[in-house]
Amino acid sequence: MNILKGEAAKQALTRKFSEIPVPESVLVRNEKLFGERLSPEQVVSRILDDVKARGDEALLDWTERLDGHRPAELEVSAAEIQAAAVAPELHAAIELAIARVRAFYMQQPAHGFLSHDEGGALGQLVRPLGRVGLYVPGGLAPLVSTLIHTAVPAQVAGVPELIVCSPAGKGKGGQIHPAILVAARLIGVNRVFRLGGAQAIAALAYGTASVPGVDKIAGPGNLFVVIAKRMVFGQVGIESLPGPTETLVLADDSADARYVAADLLAQSEHLGAEPVLVSTSRELLVSVQAELNGQLEALPEPNRSWAHDSITARMKIVLAETLEEALELSNIYAPEHLCLLTRDPWALLGGVKRAGGVFVGESSMEALGDYLAGPSHVMPTGGTARFMSPVNVRDFQNIISVIGVNHATLQQVGPAAALLARTEGLEAHARAIESRLKG
Repeated sequence: MNILKGEAAKQALTRKFSEIPVPESVLVRNEKLFGERLSPEQVVSRILDDVKARGDEALLDWTERLDGHRPAELEVSAAEIQAAAVAPELHAAIELAIARVRAFYMQQPAHGFLSHDEGGALGQLVRPLGRVGLYVPGGLAPLVSTLIHTAVPAQVAGVPELIVCSPAGKGKGGQIHPAILVAARLIGVNRVFRLGGAQAIAALAYGTASVPGVDKIAGPGNLFVVIAKRMVFGQVGIESLPGPTETLVLADDSADARYVAADLLAQSEHLGAEPVLVSTSRELLVSVQAELNGQLEALPEPNRSWAHDSITARMKIVLAETLEEALELSNIYAPEHLCLLTRDPWALLGGVKRAGGVFVGESSMEALGDYLAGPSHVMPTGGTARFMSPVNVRDFQNIISVIGVNHATLQQVGPAAALLARTEGLEAHARAIESRLKG
């Protein structure tokens, strides 16, 4: 067990913002598919250009080539959505998650303001985006929670039209998992398409005969989805470029090693995940290592292999002298998920400066937040919590400034504005202001 301390820990937790790492397996797969060793960026560029040029036909061709099936219809019919069914217990869980997420986001102010005084009126109009595209991963696992955690805040924001793209995946006969369709029906999502990967992002960005173009795309995805979102930014808005998930558990000597290990493993079973443990107790670090080994062996495949890869390849174990140092290291790392498993976790909350979400105490495990705690689980990764926020209502709204200065105020502030304009060499600006002053 390699325990990091002091300056070595700071260096290990300081993010190095570089290109997205590309696994060798991806390059090998590309070579099999294309006959040459193309980079993911080259593959995505080909897909985007093809969809832009050929529309629906390109979507069908790429879905067949990459996902192993050619849909008879790209769009899931209203009848299919209505007929989708899951076990009663799962249906109830989906309803509960939707209700809790909706209740949370209803608390976020969604309205603008106008401030009136003797000088006139200044303020903001807040308007929902017209159409939003939601990407819901469905290849390895049907992420029903992602649909809930993006669609519900968009609805609360007032977006009138939501377009969902989700891959059916190989060996599924071109069918999207019924739980995703049930969630779509319960939420009231407008339309669902059997599309995944870069081709789905291309369809949402450019629009085709079947898939409407959108104003903004939200939702996580694999390497190709993230690269595609980056490439179409500007044509449409994107909420973020979410990468592999990460969790930092901050624990002291009061923490239960079983819970610490369980929380680390919960995120480690995601492909490419990065688990981090920072503790003030060397004894806890040793105990957690033993717990990890035992709990890992009890996992079924392929989850065991995924978690084993995350732990052996990317896990960081840090010993801090004090809880204050532990918090400093967490703020340097800026984790997507910060779990506080300490004697008094609420006392640490004020020191948290950089994180996507904070999970306070042993009953607030991050895995619960992935489903129905309330806030969206789509959170900033890769250290972007330094300047990004989790998905929220504002991600799906425009803010429009309102300026209504009256004549008396113009007489007071106009000369200064004209002077600033001339300082910048913009004479027409200055004259436009002065023409009203003369009047």
